[in-house]
Amino acid sequence: RIDIHHHIFPASIGKAGLSAKVGWRTPPENLPWTPEVSLEAMAKTGVKTAVLSLPAGLPAGPAGSENRRAARHFNLYAAQICRDHPERFGFFACLPNLFDTKGALAEISFALDELNAWGIAVSSSYGEAANAKYLGDDHFDPIWEELNNRSAVVFLHGAQIPSSTPYPHPFLGIPVTEVPNETFKAASHLVVTGKKRRWPDVKIILAHLGGSTPFLAPRVAALSQHMGCPLSREEIIQDFKAFYYDLALSSHETTLTAMRAFVGDDRLLFGTDFPGELGCL
Repeated sequence: RIDIHHHIFPASIGKAGLSAKVGWRTPPENLPWTPEVSLEAMAKTGVKTAVLSLPAGLPAGPAGSENRRAARHFNLYAAQICRDHPERFGFFACLPNLFDTKGALAEISFALDELNAWGIAVSSSYGEAANAKYLGDDHFDPIWEELNNRSAVVFLHGAQIPSSTPYPHPFLGIPVTEVPNETFKAASHLVVTGKKRRWPDVKIILAHLGGSTPFLAPRVAALSQHMGCPLSREEIIQDFKAFYYDLALSSHETTLTAMRAFVGDDRLLFGTDFPGELGCL
């Protein structure tokens, strides 16, 4: 069993503090995180190999040399963990801020060619507030072109972006209510801009069953086409079905039944979201 959605929490990111800011509480027994914490959980859940990735939005900060160095540091750290524990860990490499096209392309080459990363992890959007851009933006085309040329695996996780209103309850923080919709917005943006079919050889995995993606895809097909999207309703649905979907925190009988009807078992991938949660789902 391979856990495709398994995070890495280097001590330098201060995960407990990051979680608190967005209305989440990382299980204290999983902090400070070490590979041994994951290996213990993997033994309990029957996972042979976990694919490590940083939380979405990291490394943080604007495009520039410091952001590039942070991405390189995290990727070297993840690669060392994989070397120390062969066959137990793989990793999805992080990239510098995608507005730094040259830096992102260089890190893709280094991570895939030199560090043997299993793929690339990306956030649903980059930038802040009105300056944020989702993944289908034209600015990111050179990055998608390179990933397509390499037939790369891309792990797409929703960003922890707050709504314009406060989250409704302490039990319903940003990771619960907003992150699933950020994944949907990024996936939908790739579809309606035609980028999903323009780069068909990139294998994109949507975290957490794509958040609200599967359930809003028919709405996008109907209303985006009405608003002028050149793709037909059938083409839009077809492109949503071309994603892969991981099961982390989503493997309930209801959702699994719906997803099997939507894409079939060959597009569903096991994931836990450990150590962000207890690894029991």
